[in-house]
Amino acid sequence: QVQLVESGGGLVQAGGSLRLSCAASGRTFSMYVMGWFRQAPGKEREFVAAISRGGGSTAYADSVKGRSTISRDNSKNTVYLQMNSLKPEDTAVYYCAAGGGGATMAKATDLGRYAYWGQGTQVTVFS
Repeated sequence: QVQLVESGGGLVQAGGSLRLSCAASGRTFSMYVMGWFRQAPGKEREFVAAISRGGGSTAYADSVKGRSTISRDNSKNTVYLQMNSLKPEDTAVYYCAAGGGGATMAKATDLGRYAYWGQGTQVTVFS
């Protein structure tokens, strides 16, 4: 069982930056592929970024590639999402998730890969 708590969301002007954090409970954090997803009002939850168990492999949605960086600190049981050059269309609730299934990054973009989810943190970007 893993419990996830996101933080770092807020209100930011377009072009600004935010760093989201997700703190995980338990001693097995390093055994999970970690992902960030987001859900805007009236839209389905969508993939943003994922990172392998050791942090050596990452994946990004095209919409955030080049503007966002996912990272993790296994000693702190925390995964981060640094978002730069924010746009109004980045406005959403951002969720972190922990996925089992071993070390592979296969299907890391799929919601179904992830067994544990946080409650989300709101990001609002205004122009």
